[in-house]
Amino acid sequence: MEPLRGDGTTVGETTVVARGCRLDDAPVRAVLETDARPRFFWAAGTESIAARGSAATVTAGGQSRFGDVQAAVEALFEDCSVPDRLPSVARPRAFGGFAFHNGSHEGGDSPWDGFPGAAFFLPEIQVTVRDDDAWLTATATGPEAAAEAEALLDEWRDRLADHSEREPGPPPGISHRERTPTRDGWREQVSAAISGVDRGDLQKVVLAQSLKVALEADLSVPDVMARLSRTYPDCYRFMLSPESGGTFFGATPERLVSVRGRTVRTEALAGSTGRGDTPAEDEWLAAELLESEKDRHEHKLVADAIRDQLEPFASTVRIGDRTIRRLATVQHLRTSITAELDDDEHVLSLVEALHPTPAVGGLPPDAALRTIRETEAFDRGWYAAPIGWVDAAGNGTFAVGLRSAVATEREATLFAGAGIVADSDPDREWDEVQLKYRPILDELE
Repeated sequence: MEPLRGDGTTVGETTVVARGCRLDDAPVRAVLETDARPRFFWAAGTESIAARGSAATVTAGGQSRFGDVQAAVEALFEDCSVPDRLPSVARPRAFGGFAFHNGSHEGGDSPWDGFPGAAFFLPEIQVTVRDDDAWLTATATGPEAAAEAEALLDEWRDRLADHSEREPGPPPGISHRERTPTRDGWREQVSAAISGVDRGDLQKVVLAQSLKVALEADLSVPDVMARLSRTYPDCYRFMLSPESGGTFFGATPERLVSVRGRTVRTEALAGSTGRGDTPAEDEWLAAELLESEKDRHEHKLVADAIRDQLEPFASTVRIGDRTIRRLATVQHLRTSITAELDDDEHVLSLVEALHPTPAVGGLPPDAALRTIRETEAFDRGWYAAPIGWVDAAGNGTFAVGLRSAVATEREATLFAGAGIVADSDPDREWDEVQLKYRPILDELE
């Protein structure tokens, strides 16, 4: 894929123009608290990004949505003029994600109005902070794009200079909860899935639950993101408000894929237990997880499947050691996976190849997805699906939308799931799901 056009491009020949400047400070809250939609927030490692407003939007649906988005994004970046002096950290990116399933869910009411099968946008305003380096990027389209981008840049440089970060407010509180399924319904669903494994129809299937909560006060998702960033600094924190509808947000521990050049990084994250009340109990639980036959089996299914999905693209695939991934409320088995590609590949090609991993879907994939559709009485929407960013070179990073919720001002729907294999216990799996609600639930209660 060709990089963005540089200073030598004639503006009259291009419809998208970006301009940028360095910032002394980068109060990302100022970008997220505006009324303009869409809005996006992303934080991982030492990088955080806030984006708002759409210079261009790409949407797609159905089985071909990954390829359709890739083609549209590539065409968009090929028609974009960016100053050569703008460093890679500040160059425009397209932000967005995908629904878990190819088509819409036929169940009851859905909180996912406004979220199509796939949606990406090139933002008007993008603030990027990496380490201590902060940049503002403005993007505009049309015949006057260069002048409009310069005007946006001047407006937001002044606007950000006058803005100071504030402490996040308290959680809104919860007045009512509604679970789908009930505990008895969950036992029936898990037992049916285990029967499918015993018959040989499935090796594993990930069943999810939803928890709808009514809020006592208006929800500020930027406040939630600020608090999540303190509690889960090692997770991928994300927030997306599409052009209409609610806001999808979360703090997920799981990276789907990261592509830089010909190097691909991903991971297997499957098998869970709680955290201990003391360091000794914490270590005991971790050791028990590492030795658990059920969890090791579930984890191996995921790691082997990811390796098999990458091998058609890669000259080498390296599997790391199985380790413990500790979060505030839960511990997971984790294995890092790195691949070197045979040829250049767009990150969205790898996203399509890997989604859904057995960590959120199951094996065999078609049978697992069919079981999920037939079993779950709610719309997964974008839960457990790819969300992230892509740049003009086809590089990018996508996380799996776990530990997440979709919300409006006074209502939120949380999602969490558990992997079901032959020796799963319905009550233990129920308890695991409740632990996975905690990252978001703690920020709402």
